[in-house]
Amino acid sequence: MGWKIVIERKAQKALAKIPNPYKTNIIKAIDSLTSNPFDVGSAKLKGSEDLWRIRTGPYRIIYQVKESELVILIVRIGHRGYIYKNL
Repeated sequence: MGWKIVIERKAQKALAKIPNPYKTNIIKAIDSLTSNPFDVGSAKLKGSEDLWRIRTGPYRIIYQVKESELVILIVRIGHRGYIYKNL
């Protein structure tokens, strides 16, 4: 059994507003997390115990890994200049 992706409503709304081809790249990056959520492109956020990020061009995907449930929760998606504010 593999990892399951869950995208929070706020992240879904943010993704809908992102133009192509960035949106396509973000979706591919999210899909790649199912094989390994701790892949080379991911990094743990400083100051947080359970949040990780992955870069896709000028955008960032902030996610939480729930290993006991094999769930990857996408918390936020946004431009690198604004994503870390109010996190």
